[in-house]
Amino acid sequence: ATVKEDPVITAYRDHGHALARGMSARACMAEMFGKITGCAKGKGGSMHMFDRPNQLYGGHGIVGAQTPLGAGLAFATKYKREVMKETEQKLICLCYLGDGALNQGALHEAMNLAGLYSLPVIYIVENNGYSMGTSMERGTTMAHDLRKKADAYGIESRVIDGFDILDLYDEFRPFVDVLREEQRPGFVDLKTYRYLGHSMSDPQKYRTKEEVEG
Repeated sequence: ATVKEDPVITAYRDHGHALARGMSARACMAEMFGKITGCAKGKGGSMHMFDRPNQLYGGHGIVGAQTPLGAGLAFATKYKREVMKETEQKLICLCYLGDGALNQGALHEAMNLAGLYSLPVIYIVENNGYSMGTSMERGTTMAHDLRKKADAYGIESRVIDGFDILDLYDEFRPFVDVLREEQRPGFVDLKTYRYLGHSMSDPQKYRTKEEVEG
């Protein structure tokens, strides 16, 4: 399982991660209203939750921008333990991304480095099937089996059902435990579904009414 010292970084769907990590709801809400009592003094807003004491290194608005930072955080934890001898605890970075980030070059550069240097980072794809407004099948190669993307970089992967939190925990925890102990990267295709639009202005023309109703 993860520990509080594990660095976490994500994209701009970051409110749940922030609260789960330990950020106070008050600091979260204040940030969304641009108040100085917010977690980033009101300067980041909804998309940029940041909580250094709880090792939450931000929501990031640029698609895929957090993925090389995730590799960097993993490198830092490994360097501090193995070279600087600052700690004996083995940490692992959790780097969350949406399925749209799969097509960003930054992710592939980061995964290549993670594989080369055996960095303790897990790239977790919150796969809702539609990126911003394009289905996985129309916008991403190997959409039927995203594990092949991880295979290209020698990274072990899992497909996990994200609809049942107990199943998610039971499948995710042993994977994290192994990667933490062996200090190497991982990749998770976390299956979920977008029930609503990408934003309030989303006309949702990329799927049928029948699919939504179903």
